[in-house]
Amino acid sequence: MSSLLTNSTAMTALQTLRSVSSQLSTTQNRISTGQRVATASDNAAYWSIATSMRADNAALSAVSDSLGLSAATVDTEYTALTSVVGNSTGGLTKLQSLLVEAKTAGIDRTKIQADITQIQQQMKGTANAATFNGVNWLSTNASTPATVNLVSSYSRVGGTPTTGSITLTVANYSLYTASTGGILDTVSGSASVDTINISALTDSAADQTTLDGYIAQVTGAINSVASAAANLGAVKNRISTNTDFVKSLMDSVDRGIGQLVDADMNQESTRLAALQVQQQLGVQALSIANNGSQSILSLFR
Repeated sequence: MSSLLTNSTAMTALQTLRSVSSQLSTTQNRISTGQRVATASDNAAYWSIATSMRADNAALSAVSDSLGLSAATVDTEYTALTSVVGNSTGGLTKLQSLLVEAKTAGIDRTKIQADITQIQQQMKGTANAATFNGVNWLSTNASTPATVNLVSSYSRVGGTPTTGSITLTVANYSLYTASTGGILDTVSGSASVDTINISALTDSAADQTTLDGYIAQVTGAINSVASAAANLGAVKNRISTNTDFVKSLMDSVDRGIGQLVDADMNQESTRLAALQVQQQLGVQALSIANNGSQSILSLFR
């Protein structure tokens, strides 16, 4: 039946065209954004998961930055401790050899003391210079915290976030303190490693015993500083490992988010081409359906 009031063919064609246009709009949005789930209305569950994972990745990025700062600080302190331990040309190792040399009968200990004084000043200067971003664990004072926490990890189980850290006790690395309680300025017997002075010593048995005490004191300091350097070296390696892991974890999270929300561009490009053809056919079908009403006019001619 032909009707002027109801063109069912045109209505069907129009509905089809609307559906194709809606799908075409969705496909174009996916292609322009590169995402299959760009808003909560696309897929509430996946969008919510992706949003949470992006927040986790931002936290991991902050952990990565913190690890970089921690690595630089630890490396500065580690380098200074290694320098203080020294070798045959300087540091505690050289100081020990000078004290052993001072045991020689008839030797000019005043000249040896000149070398010792230079080493003492050099070690103290090294400790004072071991500062990064205002932080110094080798030369401390009352404002230096007793412990420091180096942020090392972040994780979230359900709605509970957990931040991991590496805790260091500053006293284990302190060489000099304001209260003379560091490894090198703690007084043992009549002097600390920082204040050893042999210029007035002689070949007497008492002075030889004093020299033996100084040698033992420096040997103990070498062991303590070497132990502190070894500990920081282990921390340095741990930070390096954590840094690599956090970066890998961030990449993994990015891949996981992509699996949830990224659009398959091969599929979307194929869909776009098909929908464009369907839209053109829909427009043509609607045009044909609308032209059907024109044939009714011929009945009245």
